[in-house]
Amino acid sequence: MSVTTSQPAVDQEFVSATLIFAVPAAKVFAVLADPTTHSAIDGTGWVQQSVDRTPLTEVGQLFRMDMHHGNHPDGDYQVVNKVQVFDAPRTIGWLTGYDKGNGDLEFGGWIWRYDLAPLGPAQTAVTLTYDWSAVPQHIREYIQFPPFGPEHLTNSLQHLAELATPRP
Repeated sequence: MSVTTSQPAVDQEFVSATLIFAVPAAKVFAVLADPTTHSAIDGTGWVQQSVDRTPLTEVGQLFRMDMHHGNHPDGDYQVVNKVQVFDAPRTIGWLTGYDKGNGDLEFGGWIWRYDLAPLGPAQTAVTLTYDWSAVPQHIREYIQFPPFGPEHLTNSLQHLAELATPRP
C-alpha cells in the first residue's frame, strides 16, 4: 500500500497530490488504463460505472462513464473522456466532456492526469493532477473550479493504491 503522502498542492488553475505506492509503476498504470476500475478509484462517489470496458491504449481514445452528482441538473448523467496523454507506464491523462446529443462531443477544458515515477523495482510515486487552466470563461460562469476539495485527490490516490496492491 502507501508509504507516504504529500499534502495536495493547490494553484490557481490546478490541484495535485502525490502518494508513494509500494508497487511497480506498471501495476499502477494497468489499473489506470482499465476504465472499469475508475468508479472504485474516484474519491467523490460521482463516478458510477464505466460504459466502455476496453482498456485504454492510445491518445485520442474515447471512454464513457456514468456519473451522479446531486448538483447536476439531471442528477444522473454521462461523460465522455478523451485520452490526451498516454505514455505507459509513466503518464496517462484525459479530458472530460459530453455528447451534445447528436454525436458531437464537447470538452470543458479540464484534464485528469496521472504521472508515475518509479522509485525502485517495487515503489512508485504517483501524482494526480486536476487541471482546469483551459476551461473557457463561459463554463467558469456556472461551474466552480475545482468542483471538489483537494482531499478528493488524496482519497482517489489511496483508492488507487488499494486496487494496485496485490492481496495475499
